[in-house]
Amino acid sequence: MAEQVNSLEELGQVAEGTAPAVETEEVINRDPVRDELGRSYATGKRKDAVARVWIKPGSGKVTVNGKEINVYFARPVLQMILKQPFTVAGVDGQFDVQATVKGGGLSGQAGAVKHGISKALQLYDPTLRPALKAAGFLTRDSRVVERKKYGRAKARRSFQFSKR
Repeated sequence: MAEQVNSLEELGQVAEGTAPAVETEEVINRDPVRDELGRSYATGKRKDAVARVWIKPGSGKVTVNGKEINVYFARPVLQMILKQPFTVAGVDGQFDVQATVKGGGLSGQAGAVKHGISKALQLYDPTLRPALKAAGFLTRDSRVVERKKYGRAKARRSFQFSKR
């Protein structure tokens, strides 16, 4: 409680607990961002993968690079990762997703699509932002593969040492 008191009266009010509340957080009213077709667009990134994601109201159909989700991401864990933003926001089966993803492996691509879906959801309906933000889905995972250094076998591993 680091309030600055300017007068003796305010000091008495603060001591009694009747001082007016100091508002520190401003509530930002965000407007939905949609194109002329009623879609929201966002870019998601994870490792080396970049996903372009469009969402629109629908039946819950998800296509990635023109293929169904269970064809492109065959592992159930990757499918679960893609469905997490909808579960957290409480909008299961209400949006159709069309995504194109490039780079990285399947795990990174699934993370990139998840990031893109989360960003697109909060652009489509700003009231979903607190739930997605609390779950950490709007934050880009900045962990990437460390570059290889010269004089090293990999990023940190040295070549085998030989005494003789």
